[in-house]
Amino acid sequence: MEIKVLGPGCAKCIKTEKLVQEAIKETGAEATVEKVTDMMQIASYGVFGTPSVIVDGEVKCTGKVPKKEDIISWLKK
Repeated sequence: MEIKVLGPGCAKCIKTEKLVQEAIKETGAEATVEKVTDMMQIASYGVFGTPSVIVDGEVKCTGKVPKKEDIISWLKK
C-alpha cells in the first residue's frame, strides 16, 4: 500500500503524517508513506487544500487533519 501525505510542512500536515504513521503501527499494515511538499506536485493530484492523504492513488482526505479512525479504515480496505 502506498500512502502520500501532501502538504507544505505546516503543523496540520505534520500532525496528519504522524497520525498516518500511528495508524500503520496500530494495524500492522504494510504501507510506505511519502511526504509530498512541492506545491506543483500537490496540484498535479488535483488537490488544492492541504493537508491531503492519498492511498493507492485515491484521494481520501483533503483540507483537514483526518481522524485516526478514518485512517485505520482506509488501511483495512
